[in-house]
Amino acid sequence: MADKYYDYIICGGGTSGCVLAGRLAENIDARILLIEAGPDSADLENVHMVGGWSNNFDSETDWNIVTEPQSSADGRQIKCSRGRLLGGSSGVNGTLCIRGVKQDFDDWKLDGWTGEDMWRCMNKSETFHNKPWFNPSFKDHGYDGPLHLEPHDLAPISELVKQSMIEKSLPLHEDMFATGETSTGCGHALRTVYEGIRTTAADFVSKGYRRDNVTIQTDATVDKVIISEGSNGLRATGVEMITKSGEKITAHARKEVIVSAGAYGSPAILLRSGLGPKEELEKVGITPKVNLPGVGKNLLDHPVCWFFYEVDRPGLTLDHLVHHDQGFASSYKLYKEKKTGVFSTFPFGIFAYTRLDKQLNGDPLWEKAPRWEGRDAMGLTPSQPNVEFFNTEMYGGPKQWVDFPTDHRYVVGMCTVLFSARSRGSVTLRSSNPLENPIVDHQYLADPLDLLVLTQGCQTINNIMTTGSATKDLIKGSWPPRRSHHQYTSRKEWEPYVKETVTTCYHPGGTCKMGQITDPMAVLDEQLRVRGVKGLRVVDVSVMPELNNGHTQSPAYGIGERAAEIIKEDSKKASKL
Repeated sequence: MADKYYDYIICGGGTSGCVLAGRLAENIDARILLIEAGPDSADLENVHMVGGWSNNFDSETDWNIVTEPQSSADGRQIKCSRGRLLGGSSGVNGTLCIRGVKQDFDDWKLDGWTGEDMWRCMNKSETFHNKPWFNPSFKDHGYDGPLHLEPHDLAPISELVKQSMIEKSLPLHEDMFATGETSTGCGHALRTVYEGIRTTAADFVSKGYRRDNVTIQTDATVDKVIISEGSNGLRATGVEMITKSGEKITAHARKEVIVSAGAYGSPAILLRSGLGPKEELEKVGITPKVNLPGVGKNLLDHPVCWFFYEVDRPGLTLDHLVHHDQGFASSYKLYKEKKTGVFSTFPFGIFAYTRLDKQLNGDPLWEKAPRWEGRDAMGLTPSQPNVEFFNTEMYGGPKQWVDFPTDHRYVVGMCTVLFSARSRGSVTLRSSNPLENPIVDHQYLADPLDLLVLTQGCQTINNIMTTGSATKDLIKGSWPPRRSHHQYTSRKEWEPYVKETVTTCYHPGGTCKMGQITDPMAVLDEQLRVRGVKGLRVVDVSVMPELNNGHTQSPAYGIGERAAEIIKEDSKKASKL
């Protein structure tokens, strides 16, 4: 960092931040500083080897975020791991490309952020690689972006789950998660994996996309944005950061500072910079510069419930390749030598969306809930799914699942993901110390509608698994054996289990949301500019007013691409003045 003056400073080398840095660097006259709190990911095996993903957690490559006790989830504190490395959570996630539906983005009602806008931007990031057996929607993919993706070859158990889903009114649309047009059905989720290696957002600023006008500063935590007062009001002019060795560094921005530290990190940086709810800032000894009540509010996520079944025969799941005998050692050796095998991809199988109107009709809570015309109690149109289902191809998931079937048993898991959760959480500062994680309170299941819809989703997919002709005779019982959920037949039976086990789907967002000028809780305008401060934007999933009904990886890439377009256009306008 010999030259501490840059045109653009990007605070956060995660998914959107790396995309933005790479795209802005296409202008060779722009000097860009990309700051990442964690290490460079180039030599981290557990990033590039997809099967090593969980080894990145509970270490220096994880932000180690833990929620406050969740009163509606049996008082549990829930681990919300986030990637703390160059590439951010794109280097530790499930590699899934599940965009949601176009209506999700149309619902934002913001210029430049329609479903069509986001589809164009998500396509721009990717290079799609087909396989002979897959029938893609070619028009819904990109073919010259840094992000490489391909379909996943299903394990035998997933083929059977797919058959039961189709039989139970979830028709097959092979590439449905790329089209943005289908709210009910099952399909293949594409993965950000190619030739056995995970591709990440770091690829936008490395390998063939490395450019001399980008300075990458890893192992440095951004403390605050420097905000100067001039004749035209407040302006962001630089940032203060602390390196891993404890050195304090100041970098200056000629044009803009962009905060891209994610749903937990971005509000924390703004708050430490004096931007946020006045009372909260004063409580931790920070002088307020702009009273922005929405900073850190509107914390969103997709709560997920996992449950597992023991399968009565070998050869269907992949457990023997990891949990049995020398399976782990053999699989690791295969990956090291040929970049193939179980560690070369993510062991999730077939995915599905569904509406739950018919199952919920008649329930008093559902019927009495306020709603807008043409939308259900969760605020969704008939073109938007209420839940997502997917299966695992072996035992595993969040790190709290520890009942590994090491005794030559075989397990398949099912997951129910809740969309459009009504509960809203918050991110607040514990102190002004940038090395201390903020207080994260997701308020999971605080709204009774969330529990209602999630439990109905669990009941629905359990019914598919236990009565579908392709799967019903395979299930010996619940896993671990002390469970009995395979016998649940009502939502009431599911409620205690859901409260006991609900966790994050690792999709936080919304804490620095965009919005109209009439929305007092909007932190940003539709150009991603922080209200009240010139030269300052936020670019990551924290800007989403509502989460998409899918996964957030693809939108994070799309947000980075769209932000680059906006900033480039603003720069052109400024140069003409």
